Amino acid sequence: MPGSLMIGTRIRERRVMNGIKQSDLARQVGISPSYLNLIEHNRRRIGGKTLLRLADALHVEPTLLSEGAEATLIAALREAASRQGKDGAELDRSEEFAGRFPGWAHLLASLNRRVQDLERTVETLTDRLTHDPHLAASLHEVISTVTAIRSTSSILVETEALEPEWQSRFHRNINEESSRLAEGAEALVRYLEGAASIEAEIRSPQDEVQAFLAGNGFHFPALEGGADETALEDILSQSDVLVSDAARRLARGTLSQYSANAHRLPLEYMLSVVAEHGPSPDRIVEASGCDLPAAFRRLAALPEDAVGPVGLVSCDGSGTLIFRKPFSGFAMPRDAGACVLWPLFQVLVQPQVPVRAVLRQAGRGRDTVLALAVAEQVAPATFERPALLHAHMLLLPVGAEDAETPARDVGSSCRICPLRECPARREPSIMVDGF
Repeated sequence: MPGSLMIGTRIRERRVMNGIKQSDLARQVGISPSYLNLIEHNRRRIGGKTLLRLADALHVEPTLLSEGAEATLIAALREAASRQGKDGAELDRSEEFAGRFPGWAHLLASLNRRVQDLERTVETLTDRLTHDPHLAASLHEVISTVTAIRSTSSILVETEALEPEWQSRFHRNINEESSRLAEGAEALVRYLEGAASIEAEIRSPQDEVQAFLAGNGFHFPALEGGADETALEDILSQSDVLVSDAARRLARGTLSQYSANAHRLPLEYMLSVVAEHGPSPDRIVEASGCDLPAAFRRLAALPEDAVGPVGLVSCDGSGTLIFRKPFSGFAMPRDAGACVLWPLFQVLVQPQVPVRAVLRQAGRGRDTVLALAVAEQVAPATFERPALLHAHMLLLPVGAEDAETPARDVGSSCRICPLRECPARREPSIMVDGF
């Protein structure tokens, strides 16, 4: 129901909340009770002086009657309903619900946000359980220690005549192994307690670079328009996240590529193209003559308040993710093992064919995202090795052009994918951890 038709409902709710009779309110405002009854049932439109007098009699701001619930609350309710699919709530009555029951509306919106937070936490923990080498080593250490204690205990129990010297040695071994088990278990618990956050513990050079880029919003104003080596080194030296030499080398390569792309596609030019055509890589390529991967990287490097939400994920020829700029509503695994149905991997076997698809991740309601994927050659083929490829997948909100395109159901991490019809489950030849 349009907002202008909800004024009567809001007036009735406010009158009932204030304990005012319909006839008394009509008398205060200077209209007949029958006319007020028509207004309250949204059968008469009002405005101007009548609305002001009603707001004054009800002791509220006129905007609370004319505008009702905030647009953000309505949007949150519609988002919560859309996640439940076609059998969800009536979307056309979300404003009526928010206007009549604002407390329940805020509660539902809050619960929906809580569910989304929990889903992200589960995804992060599952990803770590699947791919985290530190966790695997810790569990292996605990199991090995338990096995050693059990073996020593079995010897003591099953050997009837054991020399005192050997008994003492076995007892000492059990004591030492028990201490090591306690320390390992405590360390494992501390690690798991911090694992709910993706950046809770930076373990590898790739993690350091990811934290460095995310901390800067994937945008570096000092490198716009191209910058010399000094500006690049200044950015690296100011970071307290890049600890290892390997991370600094990786970050230096990323920033060098950023600077080259910014020199070829200046910020002012990019913002003008986006303002006219939206975040369209095709338009950028046609106007500038650059390639699609460069357009992808530039769009992902623009400030979000200027270009809107843009995500980017890249992988090497083995399928290992080498770059991740998050996109709200689309989960990306921390390491390898992304869903094989992503267009990101499709273009690796079709390097000359860009792919455009609307994706819907399992377990995330009816949310969809536009995915544009392309592969590029980063090293030419020789007689000793094939060409080296990188694949890139740009993530954008679904626009009107793709609103009617059927969505492709995909997962996030292949090992935990809930899709029963995934070809990786049917074909043993399809690798689940990469290509």
